[in-house]
Amino acid sequence: LIDARELAQSVGVGALHVKDERGRMGLGSFKALGAAYVIACEAAASGKVDLAKALHGQTFVTASAGNHGMSGAAGAKVFGAAAVVYLSRTVPTSFAAKLEAKGATVVIEGADYEASMEAAQNAATKNSWFLLSDSSWEGYTEPPHRLMEGYLQMAEEAFEALPEPPTHIMLQAGVGGLAGAGAALARERFGEGSIIIVVEPDAAPALIESVKSGEPKVTSGPVSNMGRLDCKEPSLIALKGLARDTDYFVSISDDQAEAALNALENAGLASTPSGGAGIAALLATSETDRAKLQLNGKSRVLCFLSEEAAQ
Repeated sequence: LIDARELAQSVGVGALHVKDERGRMGLGSFKALGAAYVIACEAAASGKVDLAKALHGQTFVTASAGNHGMSGAAGAKVFGAAAVVYLSRTVPTSFAAKLEAKGATVVIEGADYEASMEAAQNAATKNSWFLLSDSSWEGYTEPPHRLMEGYLQMAEEAFEALPEPPTHIMLQAGVGGLAGAGAALARERFGEGSIIIVVEPDAAPALIESVKSGEPKVTSGPVSNMGRLDCKEPSLIALKGLARDTDYFVSISDDQAEAALNALENAGLASTPSGGAGIAALLATSETDRAKLQLNGKSRVLCFLSEEAAQ
């Protein structure tokens, strides 16, 4: 947990603490706690003594914008399983190389994340593989629910390390897994004492639009530079939890996410537009929004730096 005092001063808040997930398990992001955790639970449930071979012969398949696939590939390798990861054509080619280095089979299919997930679902059905998505929908909830359980570790560590309870918690969201887990634990720990703010790209406001309409909504928009957050359809589990736990939903533009990168690097918090989106939203908050969100010189803000810069 990093005490980002200079950034706090620059935005006029009393304190800004940043939970740094860039070094998590050598995988570079908080998602190391997700898919690998689900696979570990499957290995433990097998009852086999040699966990390194517990899942031999099984294949886990998913779609990913990068980090979720890395977690699945690493987890499969540890417990003797195979991993197949579908990437859309918008995912940087560097991710494919990283996934293959972890032993995964990479398939490029679809123009966006949603299309690559549909391809992964079809492959799971055709080959009797274990579908391991970080999103959820009607009829598919157990694996993503367990995956979000893994994300609780990140929030627990942050809350334990804070010198005082936060007045504000900024949580960036794609399908909503990180935000949903963090918000649920925050409400359990701090009750209504913390204002929870969820941040999405304005090109993919799936959670905002769903909450506005009172039902899950598929949104549309251009490809965002916040690639790991560029999800046009929410996770059903995450949406239900966030509709209950969140005080405010806000969106930021690609330009606002990009503009925050220099400030993050200067503070020793180099990341990507996705990884720093929560902090970017704080930096971009207008005076009008500051008043609405009750941000002032006494605020104690917690943000999450969710991935390393080399993405």
